[in-house]
Amino acid sequence: MTLEPALTPRQKAAVIVRLLLSDGEKLSLEALPAAAQAALAHEMALMGMVDRRTRDQVVEEFCESLEQVGLTFPDGLDGTLDMLGGTISRDITDRLRRMAAMAGHSDPWERIASMPSRQLADLALAESTEVAAVMFSKLPVPKAAEAFGLMPADRARHIAYAMSMTGGIEAPALRRIGVALLQAAEGIARPAIDGGPVEKVGAILNFTPSGTRDEVLNGLDEDDADFATEVRKAIFTWANIPMRIDPRDIPRVVREVDQLALTRAIAGSGEANKPTADFILSSMSSRAAEALREEVEAIGRVSAKDLEDAMTSVIAAIRRMEEAGDLFLIAGEGGEDDDDNITINTPAGG
Repeated sequence: MTLEPALTPRQKAAVIVRLLLSDGEKLSLEALPAAAQAALAHEMALMGMVDRRTRDQVVEEFCESLEQVGLTFPDGLDGTLDMLGGTISRDITDRLRRMAAMAGHSDPWERIASMPSRQLADLALAESTEVAAVMFSKLPVPKAAEAFGLMPADRARHIAYAMSMTGGIEAPALRRIGVALLQAAEGIARPAIDGGPVEKVGAILNFTPSGTRDEVLNGLDEDDADFATEVRKAIFTWANIPMRIDPRDIPRVVREVDQLALTRAIAGSGEANKPTADFILSSMSSRAAEALREEVEAIGRVSAKDLEDAMTSVIAAIRRMEEAGDLFLIAGEGGEDDDDNITINTPAGG
């Protein structure tokens, strides 16, 4: 199709991007090479005004091009492995990603950040203090905090001090350090089962009905009090919210959780669970808190099962935010009373 006036392919791309942005679409062009991103931005800065007829011709040509596409494959190994999902083994996936990073086809620091905290701690212990400091400077804060807590305090102190001198490292050197760390990680044995026993038991009990959870913890107290204490630290339930979430993070949490679940969880909170409900409401804006109180009043009684499911749904959403790096939980103390406040009160007639 001939355009009058004719536009270059780069100008046509600028028209399509501008049109999508004007329609409110959220675009991510980060996958494009840096040079292509810069060229597109430069072209858009020079475009000026495009008349409606030319715009429609560009859109029509773009749609025709899309209709000719029968099948596309991801660009690069990382995209291919993401598409394959769980169809190939985790060990093969991890090895291929590390090989791609070491060959310069992807960012080595993304692969390092995806390692288990225990493996990162072992890697930091095996490397020099300076290299370990660079690694912790590049890690997301929640992952760095977990790995820090698994190391001897003296070693962690030296690494923390060395981190103050990592600001001037240039990108090529950072990449070389990342590749070297990936190569060193190959020599560290990876556990066959992800996570330690404390984390596993804690994760299971997070989503276990409160009655069963209490029985298990009481039994663990009798069998191994130290192990039970560590499990309590790993557990995060409705009653732990006031102790482990910063009040300033509550508005973000409220936006992420299922609203019906949050309403039911607050509506069904009896005296034992009321502190968490009060904490959430007091951490919200007055307008949002008032709207939620009105929803709570309108919902009426909540059965024990619905209350349990609602609290579990809220906790699951918080855990997803934590795993995604969108929320940092305050370290739990694991005191004896932490779990004693978690009860499900059956409403009359529920």
